[in-house]
Amino acid sequence: MKFQVNPSIMAWVAAACLACGYAAPAFSQAGTSENKPVIGINLDLNTEGSKYSISARYLDAIAKAGGIALLVPPMSAAELAQVLPNLDGMLMIGGDDYPPSSYGQKTEAKTSIMAPTRSQFDMLVVRSVLAQPPMPYLGICAGSQVLNIGSGGELIQDIPTAKPESKVAHSGKNGWQGNAAGSHVVTLNSASKLATVYSGKPLAFAVPTSHHQCVSKLGKDLQIAATTDDGVTEAIELPGDRFVVGVQWHPERDFENNSVLFAELIKQARAYRVLKGTATLKSVAVGN
Repeated sequence: MKFQVNPSIMAWVAAACLACGYAAPAFSQAGTSENKPVIGINLDLNTEGSKYSISARYLDAIAKAGGIALLVPPMSAAELAQVLPNLDGMLMIGGDDYPPSSYGQKTEAKTSIMAPTRSQFDMLVVRSVLAQPPMPYLGICAGSQVLNIGSGGELIQDIPTAKPESKVAHSGKNGWQGNAAGSHVVTLNSASKLATVYSGKPLAFAVPTSHHQCVSKLGKDLQIAATTDDGVTEAIELPGDRFVVGVQWHPERDFENNSVLFAELIKQARAYRVLKGTATLKSVAVGN
């Protein structure tokens, strides 16, 4: 199930929120409704630029984990700087491919470039969040790829082309743009943040997956957190205490077995919210 809306309507909603001075509810005792952290979520946009969409699974996962999902449509750097203080964390979703020009490559035959409005805004979001320590960030599929690109990294544009010998099903039988996800095993780096998050599982476990791109060159300061048997990087993260994580698989498609990942995002968002209440944080949007 996907939620769809016309861009002009979404822009009006965003403008109304800003005009009303929307702010996240004040922090109070743990467990109360006022304590729910607000997680910003970007939107997919069709190539004509006429319709936003998002799978309801992303919103459901945030709600089940104890957060409030707030949809964030493309906007200017100045507007994003106004919105960021109202967010306690950021979730970036899957979608088509980011333009290879954004990481110094020419477009290959199997690359399906997303709407420029989305790709430009997503890059702005990633760089702005990274400049806003310690706001937590979770990137899923394309959201993991833009984390790598925004940190100066590069991608393999099509795994089957680059790794024709691979036997790992990185997407479903109808391909990565089909509705049905595939499934394969990922192996976590035992020293990674993700291994701590998934501590109740073995280091190797099956995940739902639907992608054809992956990291080739890691972005600055990032480290590999998970791989598959064919050597593909399946998760990346910032080392240290800050929660900045990108996974190539789709945890929202199997919430039960990946609930700990969303729970950790909400936990980190609550901690960030407390910090915002006790310190003056400067909102920074790249491009200001």
